[in-house]
Amino acid sequence: MIKIGLFLSLSLSLFAVDGYSVYQKKCMKCHVEIMEKSEVLKVIHTLKAPPMIEVSNRLRENIIIADDDQDVKRRVTIAFIKDYIENPSVQYSMCHPMAIEKFGIMPSLKGKLNEVEKQAVAEWIIDRYRESKFR
Repeated sequence: MIKIGLFLSLSLSLFAVDGYSVYQKKCMKCHVEIMEKSEVLKVIHTLKAPPMIEVSNRLRENIIIADDDQDVKRRVTIAFIKDYIENPSVQYSMCHPMAIEKFGIMPSLKGKLNEVEKQAVAEWIIDRYRESKFR
């Protein structure tokens, strides 16, 4: 029984996906990883989408959990990101209205990321920008 558990554990670790790698392959084409607001204003005409730091900040500001449980908020945010990757819409967008006007709604990535990749990139977004502010 221990051998089976060890085998499964090793097998799963071989298939672990790095969220940053997913970001680089699927998100970086449009979302700059990090950029200060003053720099964004200088180059906004060249950007395809809001910087990922701004996306993360908007998620933190707009996803509110009644009892302020950070673990629950993390799980809700991950679920939101995973769903939004496949089903982006104006109704569920957390972008500033001016960002939506400038960039529009992101295209659906339905079928372009598997469940493991969506989970990994959602966790990376939360962890990468945990203490970062879009200034």
